[in-house]
Amino acid sequence: MSNKDTFFKKKITLNCKGKILDLSTPKVMGILNVTPNSFFDGGKYTKKDEIKNQIEKMINEDVDIIDVGAISSKPNAKISDENEELKKLIPALEILNKYHSETLVSVDTYHSGIAKKAVNEFGVCMINDISAGNLDNKMFATIAKLNIPYIIMHMQGTPETMQNNPRYDDIINALITFFTDKIAQLKQFGINDVIIDPGFGFGKTVSHNYEMLRKLQTLKLFELPLLTGMSRKSMINRVLDCKPENSLNGTTVVNTMALMNGANILRVHDVKEAVETVKIFVNLNSK
Repeated sequence: MSNKDTFFKKKITLNCKGKILDLSTPKVMGILNVTPNSFFDGGKYTKKDEIKNQIEKMINEDVDIIDVGAISSKPNAKISDENEELKKLIPALEILNKYHSETLVSVDTYHSGIAKKAVNEFGVCMINDISAGNLDNKMFATIAKLNIPYIIMHMQGTPETMQNNPRYDDIINALITFFTDKIAQLKQFGINDVIIDPGFGFGKTVSHNYEMLRKLQTLKLFELPLLTGMSRKSMINRVLDCKPENSLNGTTVVNTMALMNGANILRVHDVKEAVETVKIFVNLNSK
């Protein structure tokens, strides 16, 4: 394999409603949770001024994409009510659309109706679906009509059941089988701008999570952008015996490992630290 064909040289792009996102350099996706019950920062960004300040903070820290979510997907969380989710989302989307229209915005939802409204009315350019279409059978057709990048994530079960003794004969083979099937379905709908997310913490034990991290490069066989979301999660907290608020250093370590193993997008709570991680990684691998 020549240098120009390696991951570090390969040009990967996404068409975000006419804006080209070049992933040949890894990107940082900042998490904006506007729900009161997220596992780490739930309740911090529920008022308009709090939301506006956090958006501006992430932009000032050079975030590449802001991922807005109004549902909790922590273990034992129930399926969200679509109308309640939308009520929480709209204030953040209004602020982004009015004051930061040039910022690339993703919405974290498994409801096709919300995806449609977010894109058509608020200029959202990407949908992040933790269920990969399993919780709404209209999602694939909706994404095809919207013609935007779509993040599909692997999860065993639903948020309510996913941590009920998750088991796999082989976690990597399970991921390959899952994504092979999903990508084939998406191609039938004419959806080509697909990002895959192995779903750290979603229906996996700590051991499963670290096996995925060690073998992350295997997922590059799909030749699609790869997103990882490990920020402040229990796979870090349990190893370090700390609470999520004390796991920033551990998050930086696993994010560095993810980049070294082929991640194109880091989904994080702490933008500044992730941006610095990417800069050092890029410098390390530059000639």
